[in-house]
Amino acid sequence: MKSVKSSPTHLLTKSGEELQKKSPACPWNHYPRPQFRRDSFLCLNGEWEFSAEGVMEDGRILVPYPPESLLSGICRDMGESPKLRYRKRFSLPAGFVKDRVLLHFGAVDQIATVRLNGRVIGSHRGGYHAFSLDVTDALAEENLLEVLVEDHLEDGILPWGKQRRRRGGMWYTPVSGIWQTVWMESLPKDPIPPFKIRVDLTSAEIFAPGVEQGSLTVQTPEGTLSFSMEQGYARMEIPQPRLWSPEDPYLYHFSLTTATDEVHSYFALRTVECKTVNGIPRICLNGKPYFFHGLLDQGYFSDGIYTPASPECYGEEILAMKNLGFNMLRKHIKVEPEQFYYDCDRYGMIVFQDMVNNGRYSFLRDTALPTVGLQRLSDKRLHRDPATRAAFIEGMERTVEQLYNHPCICYWTIFNEGWGQFEGSEQYRHLRALDSSRVIDTASGWFSGVESDVESRHVYFKPFRWKDAPRPVVLSEFGGYAYKTAGHVFQPDKEYGYRHFEDRREYEDALVTLYEQEILPAIPKGLCAAVYTQVSDVEDETNGLLTYDRKVCKVTPYTMQRLAQKLYEQMK
Repeated sequence: MKSVKSSPTHLLTKSGEELQKKSPACPWNHYPRPQFRRDSFLCLNGEWEFSAEGVMEDGRILVPYPPESLLSGICRDMGESPKLRYRKRFSLPAGFVKDRVLLHFGAVDQIATVRLNGRVIGSHRGGYHAFSLDVTDALAEENLLEVLVEDHLEDGILPWGKQRRRRGGMWYTPVSGIWQTVWMESLPKDPIPPFKIRVDLTSAEIFAPGVEQGSLTVQTPEGTLSFSMEQGYARMEIPQPRLWSPEDPYLYHFSLTTATDEVHSYFALRTVECKTVNGIPRICLNGKPYFFHGLLDQGYFSDGIYTPASPECYGEEILAMKNLGFNMLRKHIKVEPEQFYYDCDRYGMIVFQDMVNNGRYSFLRDTALPTVGLQRLSDKRLHRDPATRAAFIEGMERTVEQLYNHPCICYWTIFNEGWGQFEGSEQYRHLRALDSSRVIDTASGWFSGVESDVESRHVYFKPFRWKDAPRPVVLSEFGGYAYKTAGHVFQPDKEYGYRHFEDRREYEDALVTLYEQEILPAIPKGLCAAVYTQVSDVEDETNGLLTYDRKVCKVTPYTMQRLAQKLYEQMK
């Protein structure tokens, strides 16, 4: 890997420093699909040939890091509507091929065309979801894999999240190209198809259309249980069920075996629902009112942008936030690799998952006017372009399909602050048909005259004042206090946040006061969740609890743990 010298605007995380020291041939060389594991895995990450039309020719890139990132070895702007070309030569290990061979991409931003040995084998649109191609008939002894990528961020049709060509403030450096693992697996004849897991507090149902007959083996604290699958369906009753929660994130690991195939997976027993308790609308976890104490999680990293240096970074960050007393992350308009959700599953971190926005953003319409209370009540006529609407719906459907089985996800957010919002009530009903097991927040922040399970509010520039509502109340964004840590900022002359502090002790005291005076009194009245902005600094934003390079925590764990205990006691 060619090293790129760090500059004040490109900070290496600890994991990034280790990566550059080791310069591994194949970063992220781990099985990328924790909930659907086979014994077949060939990672194609590592050094690829790379070129970008009008920007560079005949370079090398370290996959899976986007070319705009420091860790990619390139660290350059790819220009407007970039056209990228990746090339990788490989051979399959002896005995790898069983019956069919699939080529998998975790995510490519935005439009990918894939060629193998000069033959087009498929394409994919959308930058946030995994896709697979059957390459069996195109394989040779020596292979040349080519991926041609186009990124049309500017047209706003495909979901784009927080990326912006003119980055700054709450908008961040755009990425393009491959940003998740590229890998291959060999399938046996009649492979087990992807399955759906539905749970309650005592049992799990497995739906695997196409599996005529199979056997299930489940590991429990009391020993191994066996069940049969017939006609693509199995129900597993669990005696002495152990329920999943942040306090006890127990996972039931199981295997599904057929005459030709075997897959390993897991499930957790937990429910989430909205109901009235003692006259107050509440969100209940496992049938009991629960306070969701969370953080906004943008999923950006100083050296890899969309992609952390190693998969272990996710677990380290999740545990760091749990050590500060938090039990929830709101994954903000980004879909992560499955490793993130697996770590949340096993470490006990609830996820409020956003859909990824698209469409044209207007500062006046979508931020300025609603911030001062001038909100529209109807979204029927907004974002009327059919292609844009279709792309959003497709992205929402694929997000649910890809993440459905993860127990950590308890809550979906469809639209954030009107960004790309259209026909909210219709989209609520569509999402409810896709998933009836989770809470749905149709309009996070404002423009809330639509069907939704919750009343979702954003409060930054004024105190949070309690108002009764007929639905559970969620403070889905607040705070955003900014404190710059010298030597750990993206740009020393830039700062973005909603209240600014020069002294670390003053910053922490103000944060605690915010919770004690505004959040704590609202919980007995009905506040169900609070999402502080945010986990880490991101570029100009210096309002994270961690610095952008993840090397400094700005708050004291003991202070935050004591504060969290006060919040949780309000639910007792």
